Amino acid sequence: MDKKTATSRVVLMVLISFSIIVLGQYLMDLICSLKPIILDKGFKIRHLYQEMNMKKSERLNDMIRYLNNREFFNLKDLMEQYHISKSTALRDIGSLEELGMPIYAEHGRHGRYRILKNRLLSPIVFTMDEVYALYFAMLTLEAYQSTPFHLSGNQLNEKFEHCLSKMQIEQIHKMKKVLQFEVYPHRNASLFLDKILKSILHESLCKIQYAKNHRTKSYQVQFYKISAKFGQWYAAGIEGSTNKPRVFRCDRITSIEEMEVDTRFSIDELLSRSLDASQAEKRIEFEVEIEERAKDLYYKENYPSMELVEGSRTVIRGDYHPGEEEFIASYFMRYGHSVIAVKPLALRQLILDRVGSLLKHYHTMNKKSGRIARFT
Repeated sequence: MDKKTATSRVVLMVLISFSIIVLGQYLMDLICSLKPIILDKGFKIRHLYQEMNMKKSERLNDMIRYLNNREFFNLKDLMEQYHISKSTALRDIGSLEELGMPIYAEHGRHGRYRILKNRLLSPIVFTMDEVYALYFAMLTLEAYQSTPFHLSGNQLNEKFEHCLSKMQIEQIHKMKKVLQFEVYPHRNASLFLDKILKSILHESLCKIQYAKNHRTKSYQVQFYKISAKFGQWYAAGIEGSTNKPRVFRCDRITSIEEMEVDTRFSIDELLSRSLDASQAEKRIEFEVEIEERAKDLYYKENYPSMELVEGSRTVIRGDYHPGEEEFIASYFMRYGHSVIAVKPLALRQLILDRVGSLLKHYHTMNKKSGRIARFT
């Protein structure tokens, strides 16, 4: 190799080395310049994934509840709460405004959004499954002759359907044909449910007129609970003269008037007193063994003082106050041949007496029918 060739090779190697160094530096600079973009893209991709996990309608619905008790908020609040990007947060605010939420922006160094409190917030957005559930829950009110609320079932139904599309209404009407809910119909009108409820909320004493067995009697009562069970409305309260808890059938209350006197108890105190009084009273325990297949009768109708115990035997256990024997006996007569054993003996004898009385009634009816048949 001559001297000229060797020199050319050295120069070439130097140029290649220099080019590699320059190219490497360029790549390093390029990577450093792209790093924020890569991180930002990763942030956006991550947040896009999180945004996709919650549908926009669900997010807006939840956002209305989240902002309901706030006077101010900013974009960062929404971005952190819902893991969304700034652009998505801005779009959501626009959607909330379109829905009627009174939002306006406050500009300046510490810009934020304010929610006007002198206007009603927009209604909650429900999914269609939630709409269907609310609709059929509303239909159960049709079984009630009276409610504590001033409403008409037909008007409520019309208003509800007015908010739905034609296709949604058709879908609901189709569902009504195949979905049935068992509700005990209320035949007796209770005219003063709203006033009873109002007196409970006011924690006030009431003077009522109560009709029973063709007689009307006056009571002073502080009510603390209203319940609907098996076709009747009941109101529980502390009777003023005895200071003891008592339950009134609401359809038998013929008048009610709140009294302008200071009451001694809050609702919570009354509930506690009624529980203590119930536990302190002498109660009679019972145990009725039934066939396993008869437990459906129990689930269809039972009372708070009863419980169903299942195991090697199927037993209904509970207790009752003295004086309630007739009611308990009538209840267990509905089980017919499914009753296997009854305790105490007094309850069993009472059921037997009622069965004998019923048998005698049908024998008498049969004789009368036979005489009528002979004459005709």
